[in-house]
Amino acid sequence: MSGHSKWSTIKRKKGALDAQRGKIFTKIAREIMVAAKEGGGDPSGNPRLRTALAAARAANMPRDNQDRAIKKGTGDLAGVTFETLQYEGRGPAGSCFIVEILTDNKNRTVAEIRTLFGKSGGEMVSSGAVSWMFVRRGVLEVARSKISEEALMERALSAGGEDIEDWGETWAVYCEPSSFNELQTALADLEPSGEIQYLPKPESEISVSGDAAVSVAKLWAKLDEHDDVQKCYLNASLPDEVLEEYGP
Repeated sequence: MSGHSKWSTIKRKKGALDAQRGKIFTKIAREIMVAAKEGGGDPSGNPRLRTALAAARAANMPRDNQDRAIKKGTGDLAGVTFETLQYEGRGPAGSCFIVEILTDNKNRTVAEIRTLFGKSGGEMVSSGAVSWMFVRRGVLEVARSKISEEALMERALSAGGEDIEDWGETWAVYCEPSSFNELQTALADLEPSGEIQYLPKPESEISVSGDAAVSVAKLWAKLDEHDDVQKCYLNASLPDEVLEEYGP
């Protein structure tokens, strides 16, 4: 979990750059479209859409962009059809990845992702080959300025939260995926952001340093930058300075 915390903090700073904002908006818009298509355009009755819109707000995505993505998903505006996929791969130094995809062309995407792994000295692997090293968890972030740790713990525990971690400027609240929507609703007044993620199991998380860490970070960045990649999870903890220079 510490590796995720480190990545989250650094990525938030880098994500504020204008050069990256467009790609972030594109990925969020795709998630909004798929969520609206699957569960309708009303976020109050569509947990996946509610989570996507929370991510949009956290990224300062314009409201018009959000509304347009919803309308494309519900069919009120013409759009394209996206398919949700999940790939697994091995990278340098024993690193393992889970890559979540939204694509309108599966054949193109799988070929491109396979090439990225291959050029790094890694490989795509069959489903389940590395995912057993990860656990699916809900993670919500709440600004420290909004609530004390004790008060947050009390509220979170009563709504399915299981643990709280200090991420510096925010608290991270962990829960089982089945409790995510209830927890998100219970903390709504605190304007939490977050999602259900894959986190490496403690016994499967590795620490990588030196040139190997640079190679892992570069692969992670290339995967994350791919237009069809929505989320990319890694079982390796990398040094801050490597993430800041080479990571996503």
